[in-house]
Amino acid sequence: EQYRGRDDGLTVALRPPPTDLPPAPFTDEASARLLDLICALPFGVLAVSPDIPGLVETSNNPGVIRTEGDRVEIKCSSRSSVPGSLEELVESIAAMARSAKAAVEPSEGYPGWKPDLNSRVLAVTRATYRRLFNKEPAVTAIHAGLECGLIGQRVPDMDMISLGPDIKGVHAPGERVRISSVKPFYDLLAAVLHDLARRP
Repeated sequence: EQYRGRDDGLTVALRPPPTDLPPAPFTDEASARLLDLICALPFGVLAVSPDIPGLVETSNNPGVIRTEGDRVEIKCSSRSSVPGSLEELVESIAAMARSAKAAVEPSEGYPGWKPDLNSRVLAVTRATYRRLFNKEPAVTAIHAGLECGLIGQRVPDMDMISLGPDIKGVHAPGERVRISSVKPFYDLLAAVLHDLARRP
């Protein structure tokens, strides 16, 4: 009933344990701490953008939980387009881990990149797109890691946008580009660079 209409294919099955279990199971106390930590970890969308309707701004996904001997590793994918929000999220997860007597090892990820709707480059690109194609461009933002975050971290005041041809299945085995979108993209990029060079 809880998942009706959202995950109707969900099934739960209980089977006898495999015979190759480790010789010593976790203690009741350690098991309880682990389960409490898993239940406490934030999951899914934590904040949405106040500027772009429907855009996820901050999220966390405990994606992989692996047991190796007497050690359990929980890998979380934490993302935010607001650097301060990402720092708060990571510290919150670290606090939960400390309460469970666990350690946190943050890894290097993509820094956040908050869209600037007042960007000069965006305004020029919009105007150039309208001139070339006689229609409004679809301007959007995505909740994903982009190189713009890495560049913006090193050059904080750089005005940036991200654009490209129509690509499907990005970073997956079936990744592909719609060939007919490549030339219009190239024409737009060349025209935007020309217009940016002309305008102060």
